[in-house]
Amino acid sequence: MALLKDKQKVLGEVFDDERIKTFLDFRPPKNINPDFHLLEKAYRGMNVDNFETFINFFLGKGHDINSKNPEGKSFTAIVEEHHHGKPYFTVLKKYGGI
Repeated sequence: MALLKDKQKVLGEVFDDERIKTFLDFRPPKNINPDFHLLEKAYRGMNVDNFETFINFFLGKGHDINSKNPEGKSFTAIVEEHHHGKPYFTVLKKYGGI
């Protein structure tokens, strides 16, 4: 599964905590690491402030911020390559992403 080459801009949408927590409930496609899938869904669907809140809930539930895709690449490493992903990369690194 390939991510889009660049982050699409999320405009003006702010979620409350309960909405952000719903991103912990997504089920992954077959052969995709569940934690990697959750990170990807949150990244694609949230602005950076909501994403940081999500990361706190994500880690609080014991999920792995360093989960990998089927090609063995961490989500942090993928986001680092995205031009518009820099703020998200900063959040991931802040919370231990490699």
